[in-house]
Amino acid sequence: MKETQTIQNNTKTTETTERISGSEAVIKCLLAEGVDILYGYPGGAIMPVYDELYKYQDKIHHVLTRHEQGATHSAQGYARISGKVGVCMATSGPGATNLITGIADAQIDSTPMVCITGQVGSHLLGSDAFQETDIVGISTPVTKWNCQVTKASQIPEAFAKAFYIARSGRPGPVLIDITKDAQFEEFDFKYEKCKGIRSYKPVPDTDENSLKAAAELINNAKKPLVVWGQGVILGKAEEEFKAIIEKAGIPSAWTILGASAIPTSHPLNVGMVGMHGNYAPNVLTNDCDVLIAIGMRFDDRVTGNLETYAKQAKIIHFDIDPAEIDKNVKTDVAVLGNAKVSLKSLLPLLHENSHNDWHQKFKDLYKIEYEKVIKDDLHPTKEGLTMAEVLKEINIQTKGDAAIVSDVGQHQMIACRYAEFNKTKSNITSGGLGTMGFALPAAIGAKMAAPDREVVMIAGDGGYQMTIQELGTIFQQKVPVKIVVLNNEFLGMVRQWQQLFFDKRYASTEMTNPDFVAIAKGYSIEAKKVTERKDLKAAVKEMIDCEGPYFLEVRVEKEGNVFPMIPTGASVSDIRLD
Repeated sequence: MKETQTIQNNTKTTETTERISGSEAVIKCLLAEGVDILYGYPGGAIMPVYDELYKYQDKIHHVLTRHEQGATHSAQGYARISGKVGVCMATSGPGATNLITGIADAQIDSTPMVCITGQVGSHLLGSDAFQETDIVGISTPVTKWNCQVTKASQIPEAFAKAFYIARSGRPGPVLIDITKDAQFEEFDFKYEKCKGIRSYKPVPDTDENSLKAAAELINNAKKPLVVWGQGVILGKAEEEFKAIIEKAGIPSAWTILGASAIPTSHPLNVGMVGMHGNYAPNVLTNDCDVLIAIGMRFDDRVTGNLETYAKQAKIIHFDIDPAEIDKNVKTDVAVLGNAKVSLKSLLPLLHENSHNDWHQKFKDLYKIEYEKVIKDDLHPTKEGLTMAEVLKEINIQTKGDAAIVSDVGQHQMIACRYAEFNKTKSNITSGGLGTMGFALPAAIGAKMAAPDREVVMIAGDGGYQMTIQELGTIFQQKVPVKIVVLNNEFLGMVRQWQQLFFDKRYASTEMTNPDFVAIAKGYSIEAKKVTERKDLKAAVKEMIDCEGPYFLEVRVEKEGNVFPMIPTGASVSDIRLD
């Protein structure tokens, strides 16, 4: 320890520093930021940090994933269910580049994550040294911020900035690349958390006039519709949001990342918008007179053809990120700021309302969807099991309290459509990037962050095999996650498009799969396969009752499709029911 004294305003202050290596500084920075779980994979360029981490095993639990991409998705799952910053670490070269998919996924889905990579010695930078890649250059388009550290003394400030940027404002991933010599070098360590960065304003001020203009449009609306996204959850604005829609009586629909902000059963929750969303909110998007978008970014999967999207409506857009305003859809009123603050300020400006006639339109269209789609999904008369009835049984067995971590494909859309959510942060999936292989490692991170919650992973046979090696992580860490694979022996979503738009030319989408049960048992995970409806209930109950990890394969109908569906480039009101 070393003490230095400074004189400020005639007052003597003592600052305590400590002479340590850069690699130990990394660990102390993580501890200062409250990190308790770290996902990663060691290698030569990051080995000094791992050597120091060995000494701190009682304070930071390192999870050895089986692939660096698995480390990023686990960190994402951890962050999404906990609201904290997820942290992952890898070596240089291929270790660093293997992080990129998860980083890109976190960037587009606004997930706070700090990624640490080792790098070759600073004297070797630019020499094409063994396992050298320009990870700062590679990751720049898919990070909120990144930096390269070449001196040990730069480490505290880099980490303080990284955590501040990752969690503030619209969250996102950051990356710190640390050369090997900086990890060995010693310096006088002192850590101060970052409280602000010049020129970076994470939360814009909410303009009072914009709030008043929004309130006036809402109060005068005859057919208002709310579409909310993950911004409600990220802003911890669930209660304020619920109060708004209940006071104004506004039917409210969600994007897939917004799901679970209010319970599925809430009477004002009218379902999901988007390509495979519910019939009523999609069709009535082009009938409402005021569209209130809250914490969503008007993604193309939500809007369909922008030339025909809600052209009759006044658009109000609440968002924390000014870059999203007018990016895709021209707004009439933009309300910038944190959703919790802006919605709380909006509430007293709104009139009590009910909009009963408008609500009836949603109910009428729901009946049409139920008869043409939902009834056959949940109560099939055909022999083959449907994906929806598996979700229905999971709902029953978990009472809607489980966190559902879904992969990408048909099963994802079915999970979003039919899972019941009673609690916020219960729908964890890859939204903007659509990353197959996301679910298994993300479920590991989610369960480790929330050990008291039931975490059920839903995947298809395709995406599951992209990160199936993470069964080894579950085995080693004894993570009691529940794994459900809906096996139709196809890349189902691509096959559906091939059926509908490519004359049933199933090019490279049929899969010859291994014995999934045997593989799970090879990792000492209890496992079962269901092929008949009569066995489903007992199998799901056995899975939920199991205290450890459990793998359940359900053979579902081979050529089942997900409807409703908005064809690419079509209007939301052109949604197909078959």
